[in-house]
This record gives sequence, C-alpha cells and structure tokens, in this order.
Amino acid sequence: MNIILFGPPGAGKGTQAKKLVDFYGIPQISTGDILRANVREGTELGLAAKAYMDKGELVPDDVLIGIIKNRLTEQDCIKGFILDGYPRTVPQADALAVILDEIEKPIDVVLNLEVPDEELIRRISGRLICSKCGASYNRTFNPPKKEGICDICEGEVFQRADDKEDAVQNRLSVYKKQTQPLIAYYAKQGILVTLDGTKDMEKVFKDIKAVLVKFA
Repeated sequence: MNIILFGPPGAGKGTQAKKLVDFYGIPQISTGDILRANVREGTELGLAAKAYMDKGELVPDDVLIGIIKNRLTEQDCIKGFILDGYPRTVPQADALAVILDEIEKPIDVVLNLEVPDEELIRRISGRLICSKCGASYNRTFNPPKKEGICDICEGEVFQRADDKEDAVQNRLSVYKKQTQPLIAYYAKQGILVTLDGTKDMEKVFKDIKAVLVKFA
C-alpha cells in the first residue's frame, strides 16, 4: 500500500510512521533523510541539492522530485511506502502525481492526523531533549526524574529553540499556509481520511489499521 501521512507539527506523525513501518514492513520515506543520503553518496541529484543546501537555500522542487522518484523505485518500495513530509505544497503534489503515474505506484490513501492548535502547542512546547545522548522527554507526559538531568546519561536536558511557544505558533502558521490546502486537494480525489490525533497513540494506530485493512 502507498500512503501519504499528513498532520501539523506535534500531531504524532513520526510515532505513527514508525508503527506503520514495523507492522506492515514498508519504508518510511522522509525527504530530509533521502536528501542527506543522496548528498552523502554523491549522486548527481545529491550534488545538485548540495549546491543549494550549502548556500542555505531551499532545494528546488525539480531536484527534490527527481530524488524522490529514484527512492520510490528502490527494491524495498515494492510492497508500498509511507511518504512523510512530502508533498508540502500543491505544486509538489502535482509533480508527485506525474512521477507516481510514470512508475505506476498511485497513492492508495492519505492519512491526515487532526489535532487542535492548543493541544499541539501544549505537546511541542513541553518537549525536552538531552544535549548528550539525544533522549526525548516532555514536561507534561514524560518528565525526567530529576529536573534538567537525563535519566539515561545524566546529561543536561534542554528545550530546543524551535519548540518554544512563539516558534511553535510560527511553525503552525507556515503549515496552515503551505500544507493545509493539500487536504482539500486529496479530499477531491476521494483518498483522504482524517483521523483524531488527540487520542492515545495506540488508539490512533488502531484507527489507522482499521482504515488500511482494505488495502492490505
């Protein structure tokens, strides 16, 4: 099955993508990950992307879509894939549709995790991370046993700048402007399913499996 996973920052996309990978045995395809892999391996498209990344510029859509097309034709995508973080705009969705038609891998379903802004802000602004080992915590759901100290390595636990409330508000604003139009885009195609992302993560995954059972 071929899946696109949508949702604003803090909706739980990463958690659910990992569960899908483990349960269905299909790869999670993150644009950030494959960009870094292509740059590291020195592919032609990777070198083109690096030229923009080194200047702090966004990688153009034509370069990005070429990298994604190559990734989707790899052996581990035969049974399907999960696109996480792409497309982000309607023009990217149009370009994606063209390459999926070329490689005969249409999208089966677009899963949209819906969570109110106030809950997203509460989740993200409570995030903490260990500066030494990278362990994750949350002030509300999973605080370290000792304030400011990692349970695992006793490193310093801190909050990333982009997880502070002002930054979170900005990230949500960007998401609504760029990505929310895609909800209507895929709804018109009849492949969008919106799920309640406020539930416990296991209940959300149960809801996802109930949707995907028809494609398995």
